[in-house]
Amino acid sequence: MTPGAIGDGAQPPALSPGLRTVIALAAAVIVLAGMWLGRDLVAPLALAGVIVIICLPVRHRLDRGGRPRWVGTLAVVATAWGVLIALALLLALAGLQFARLIDDYTAELLAASQTLAEWLHGLGLTLEGSSQSAEFLQPSAILGFAASLAGSLLSVLVALFFVFAYLIYMTVDAARYSLAETSFGPAARPALTRFRRFGAGVRRYYLVNATFGAVVAVVDGLALWALGVPAPIVWAVLAFVTNFIPNIGFVIGLVPPAMLALVVGGWPLMAAVIVIYCAVNVVLQVLVQPKFVSDAVNLSLTLTFFSVIFWTFIIGPLGAVLAIPLTLLVRALLLEGDPGSRWLRWLSGAAA
Repeated sequence: MTPGAIGDGAQPPALSPGLRTVIALAAAVIVLAGMWLGRDLVAPLALAGVIVIICLPVRHRLDRGGRPRWVGTLAVVATAWGVLIALALLLALAGLQFARLIDDYTAELLAASQTLAEWLHGLGLTLEGSSQSAEFLQPSAILGFAASLAGSLLSVLVALFFVFAYLIYMTVDAARYSLAETSFGPAARPALTRFRRFGAGVRRYYLVNATFGAVVAVVDGLALWALGVPAPIVWAVLAFVTNFIPNIGFVIGLVPPAMLALVVGGWPLMAAVIVIYCAVNVVLQVLVQPKFVSDAVNLSLTLTFFSVIFWTFIIGPLGAVLAIPLTLLVRALLLEGDPGSRWLRWLSGAAA
């Protein structure tokens, strides 16, 4: 090809499929690296987007009733802010109650730590090693962990400021985007259908999680109350919140009440709490809930588990809560608009 041939109207040579794949992977790495570097801004943005998607049906009902569009916008913002404030108050209540319990049971924690150290020493560990292994029951260690969580919560509260602002802007823009088909005609219909399907999947996912989370919280709370574990309502709230973290949330919600049961009732009570939690969560979250989640979002169990780890690494702790919506968004953007990626959609859990 002579110099200037392309400029004279000739088409540039087509890229080979292998080279296109390499370019796409390189672009994905660059985008993900940028998200990781800007995770303090990306995570609140993603959270606000998910909350707006969840609350949009409020607007739809008001719009169908013939009310002005600004009424729907205010209703969505008020609903979204109400959800955020309620969750923040629940978590703050749980944190304060947990700190009070640590203060009330300082002597019992010290005794349990000493007992565990002696037991480990009896198994053959050195005295220093057994003492170090039992340090997690020391009140100072638990309060240090709680303080680190409080620091994380402080950063979360700062992020919530951005979330509140994002919610307003996204809600206003959502009213404009709903007119896209009117502005662009039938050509915009496939893309709009794709994103409506994505929004419906996100809402179904959180509805399923909230329903099962409420059931798990009630059962766990009643069991802890019957066993005499202090503050069962706090741990029920924790069980509800951690249910939104796929696969590993149950473990996070189990550790605090199990430790407290060990302090107030010894190993038998701790074992009882673990058995009840495992029974409830295995039946509901492992055997029953995945079927409903799979029907709601059409994601494979392997991809669901991997997405939690992946998005937590990319955007931090909020990635565990937003893993499924973010994975659904990636699939909607990259796979659902490409007829040649049908097998990839099937591999992710979608219907063939």
